[in-house]
Amino acid sequence: MHDVVIIGSGPSGLTAAIYAARANLSTLVLTGEAFGGQIATTNDVENYPGFEEITGPDLTARMRAQAERFGAEMVMDQISEVDFRSPPFSLIGGSRTYQARSVIVATGASPKLLNVPGEQEFWGRGVSVCATCDGAFFRDQPVAVVGGGDSALQEGLFLTRFASKVTVVHRRDELRAGPYLQGRAQKDPKIEFLWDSVVTDVRGDQVVTSIGIRNVKSGVQDELTTDALFVFIGHYPNTELFKGRLEMDDDGYILADRYMHTSVDGVFVAGEAQDHYFRQAITAAGEGCQAAMEAEKFVARHSSR
Repeated sequence: MHDVVIIGSGPSGLTAAIYAARANLSTLVLTGEAFGGQIATTNDVENYPGFEEITGPDLTARMRAQAERFGAEMVMDQISEVDFRSPPFSLIGGSRTYQARSVIVATGASPKLLNVPGEQEFWGRGVSVCATCDGAFFRDQPVAVVGGGDSALQEGLFLTRFASKVTVVHRRDELRAGPYLQGRAQKDPKIEFLWDSVVTDVRGDQVVTSIGIRNVKSGVQDELTTDALFVFIGHYPNTELFKGRLEMDDDGYILADRYMHTSVDGVFVAGEAQDHYFRQAITAAGEGCQAAMEAEKFVARHSSR
């Protein structure tokens, strides 16, 4: 039996572990199959306060060490089923069942990818899904953005602060983004559009140097020289496990109040499992702190009964 079981090991889960363990709660982090979340796949992190320069793996490793110093336990296990009917809650993993007085869901979200040749090979070496994280690495260089919604244009406009040119590749002949963003993007001298086009592959040597392009109407193949490819075709939350157990919105994001409370008393959520707007390591960490503080209050309240 643990006071707090945290599902997920990204910045929200690890921050929750630091706060929960430091509050003398018996704390277990179920890391899943890949430790560290999305940020652990980022080579360079420049916008996390306190670190002028650090890699994603190093940042999460430091968070882990800090949590373990306070007594948090880390177990690499993937939860396949949960019972949230009443505390203590049960979480079924690959080889055992865990019991928890409270649970923090920090399973994050996954970016939708193109699934084209070269995308995984050049991940973190020119292929990115976060302009805020990686845009500054491409100062005075040409970059490409895939997508036609609000996120694609917001990130494309952000990239104009650094890039020499931003080419927006969109599979249709009109954008899905709101009129205001469309107007800004179309007036920006650094932004160009490739309409009716899809990316067929990512090319390069050690880093990205170009992408293959196919016109969906004519079928004509072409090549676009670029030093980076930013993919913004949406995210999906890693919340399939909790369907029918926790209230969600139509896109599968877990609903929570400002204190990170879910629809089940004693189950809290932090990070991108509920946040589809900011999606930053620092905001996820802050929510992990909130969730842990609320979990501590919940455990104290129920332990006194």
